[in-house]
Amino acid sequence: MPEYTLKVRRYQPETGEGPYWQEFKVELDPDLSVLDGLLKVRDEQDGSLVVRCSCRAAICGSCGTKINGQSTLACKTQLGDAQHGAGRRAQDGTAPIVVEPMGNMPVVKDLVTDMESTHWEKIRRVTPWLLPEGDPPEREYVVPPESMIDVTQSMACIQCGACVSACLSMEADPEFVGPAALAKAYRFVGDPRDGQTRERLYDLAQDPHGIYDCTHCFQCVDACPKGVAPMDQIMRLRRKAGHDQDIDDVNNGRRHETAFTKIIERKGTLDESLLLQESYAQGFVGKLMPTSGAIKGLLGSLPTAIRGLRTGKMRSLPKLIPGVHHKLPGDAQQHVKRAYEHAEEHREELNLYITGEEEIEPEADEAQEPLASAVGGGRQDMDKVTEGGSEAAGEAAPTPEADVEPEPDEEGDR
Repeated sequence: MPEYTLKVRRYQPETGEGPYWQEFKVELDPDLSVLDGLLKVRDEQDGSLVVRCSCRAAICGSCGTKINGQSTLACKTQLGDAQHGAGRRAQDGTAPIVVEPMGNMPVVKDLVTDMESTHWEKIRRVTPWLLPEGDPPEREYVVPPESMIDVTQSMACIQCGACVSACLSMEADPEFVGPAALAKAYRFVGDPRDGQTRERLYDLAQDPHGIYDCTHCFQCVDACPKGVAPMDQIMRLRRKAGHDQDIDDVNNGRRHETAFTKIIERKGTLDESLLLQESYAQGFVGKLMPTSGAIKGLLGSLPTAIRGLRTGKMRSLPKLIPGVHHKLPGDAQQHVKRAYEHAEEHREELNLYITGEEEIEPEADEAQEPLASAVGGGRQDMDKVTEGGSEAAGEAAPTPEADVEPEPDEEGDR
């Protein structure tokens, strides 16, 4: 049986000392998890080692850690895979498996972090429960299963915090609402039973630490053990706020995004000399008579423009003149435009649980059309709608996430 070395970052606050590293050797089957190794250490070598866990099956989300620098679940990471990753990083096969507490969170003890301020407070901030309009029905809210397809991906979240740990935006700006909370926000924004869609989107767009504080680093997508892809949910929130509801954001992110894509559509490449001005003053009238807000934004962006000049983003004086910028050759420019148009046609992508692009055809007998019970926050309802609506949801037991309650039930979500 192979031997593995676990290099664990320890923190014992009662000692009054700072964090330190400690190595443990365990002999286990390579198919067993890193969590199994940690529990073996705790049970047989050092009973003071503190680790949080419960289901040991990647369901509860309790054992979030950083393994070899990557935020993940300890119960889902096999020792053999972790050793391979450690060896690849160190360019040899003898490197220890490095285990640390999750990032962007205060450490309570050893591998246990305090998720309250960085995770649960922000989950509550997005109002994670349904706010339907009108009087409640006698029983449950009922919707066709195909109308729930758009939110099944975000419904898979187990609140493990791995995306929060990996988020570079949150590392730079701790006030950022964060990928987990924004993915949860989309779960209700995209729910057809909710009656506060515009209000939710407006709130997130007007928050300077909201949907436009994400920098597209993809770290949350890589870290998520359930394929929720939080960044994709954030992009969906942006599209619904800007494209569907015509809501401008306090960070001017929507205008910047529009200017970026339109310049590429026109020229086949990005003209940095146009990007800044079109982000704040779009259209002929906007450029001729910019608003006070646009002037303020342009002046506030001067340091960025100066840094761009110094770093070579705009290397010559003609590039400072609007419209004077190189273009791609005609064929290449047309190719980029076709790619742009194709992307625009497929903006509303299907989620990870749905395969293919065939439309869901209604049943011949509408009276027999399957219906999904509106308790739809739970995994069992997601399983029913992900098969394209072929199974009636019936009277599924209510789950804490989708119950219309004044407060979220955190334990139920986990």
